[in-house]
Amino acid sequence: MESILIEHGVVVTLDARRRVIRDGAVMIEGSRITDVGKTDELRRKHAPEHTIDASRKLVIPGLIDCHVHLAQALIRGCADDVSLLDWLGKYVWPLQGNYNADDGRVSARLCMLEMIKSGTTSFIESMIHTRYGFDGIAKAVEESGMRGYLAKTIMDTPAYGRRQIMHQGMVEDGEKSLAETIAMIDRWNGKANGRIGVWFGPRSLGACSKPLYEKIAEEAAKRKAGLTMHLCEVQEDVRYARRKFKKSPVAFAAQVGLLGPRTVLAHAVWLTDRDIATVSKTRTSISHCPWSNTKLSSGIARVPEMLKKGVNVALGCDGGPSNNAYDMIREMKLAACVHKVRLHDPMTMAAETVLEMAMIGGARAIGMQDKLGTLEPSKLADIVLVNLDSVHMVPNNNYVSDLVYAGCGADVDTVIIDGEVIMEQRNVKTLNEQEIIQQARERAIGLLERTGLKPINL
Repeated sequence: MESILIEHGVVVTLDARRRVIRDGAVMIEGSRITDVGKTDELRRKHAPEHTIDASRKLVIPGLIDCHVHLAQALIRGCADDVSLLDWLGKYVWPLQGNYNADDGRVSARLCMLEMIKSGTTSFIESMIHTRYGFDGIAKAVEESGMRGYLAKTIMDTPAYGRRQIMHQGMVEDGEKSLAETIAMIDRWNGKANGRIGVWFGPRSLGACSKPLYEKIAEEAAKRKAGLTMHLCEVQEDVRYARRKFKKSPVAFAAQVGLLGPRTVLAHAVWLTDRDIATVSKTRTSISHCPWSNTKLSSGIARVPEMLKKGVNVALGCDGGPSNNAYDMIREMKLAACVHKVRLHDPMTMAAETVLEMAMIGGARAIGMQDKLGTLEPSKLADIVLVNLDSVHMVPNNNYVSDLVYAGCGADVDTVIIDGEVIMEQRNVKTLNEQEIIQQARERAIGLLERTGLKPINL
């Protein structure tokens, strides 16, 4: 790996002093950042093999998406403007229940291509069904150059809550799905120079028995592995837990050992004050998914209240049919704005707070806070350059606000992961963009035909 000097940029460090360095530079040697400062200073100190001119560009840490469904990129637009339970039962589950491993691999590549092009460098994939082909997806992550934390789905009950019965194609066996997760940890965890992690992905309440949740918690703790699951996404989760376990979903998750510093709960919309205190005490992370929650009318998570109680909150885009985009910059804007409306307070959730959630909060959620999330010496070189000359960003009166409130993924110019230039001037070097687009269209048509569903425009 070669040395690179990024120079003449506006460097948003997110370091302890929250420095924003105009005419700033970042020195990369191998996979790590070795120096950050003014361009003239770093030019005097270093003799890089390559330079990247970041003039009129914002230089930021890589965005970290903490709730992604790779397989759902292929069904973008197939389940819009319907309620959550119909969304699952009539569209999403039947479509995903007809996937094969080639569909899973192509969808994953399409999703990662979109994430790279919008500045995401790391992600947590929340549920990989056996039928999606875990090995093919892991290989696609390796080839893409991204950091991927892949959670294998685990379940033993074909239901969601107390009412929704799962599509037969989505059902998995408890013992087999748990054993496969452990096998994938042995095969893939730590591969690709540490860029691939394998996590436990138990399904939501109603899809796992209490003994299975306890076994998952035991196995995850034994291996010091990450664990992610949907919890309190909709009110039905709360009603189910109260009826079945006589307690809140968070209290039940704590009882069976699912909470802790290596756990990321997706959505967490319907948390009580007591739940928030439990999440904080156990150092469990939350992935806030505002676009998905608003589009499906699931509710608005109490993120400002969580932050006040010391909960680590990150951001997630969720999936193709619930968000329609894997664009963390757009996710930041809604995360900043939706809470202002809910609390009638324009000063809550400042742009800087949301930026920290997308980077520092995400790094903490994946257990990489010592290696990612800021631009500082010794940190891994996951760096994104954002074009400040896009017309909607001009005149650049406030760089952080411009990014959060005016920016979008299409403004991303260059992406560096682990010291490697993955995208330069919007040209992705690790993935064949035109091939992926063609394959995705072809496989989507075949999937719809097998499922018996037809998109509106065909």
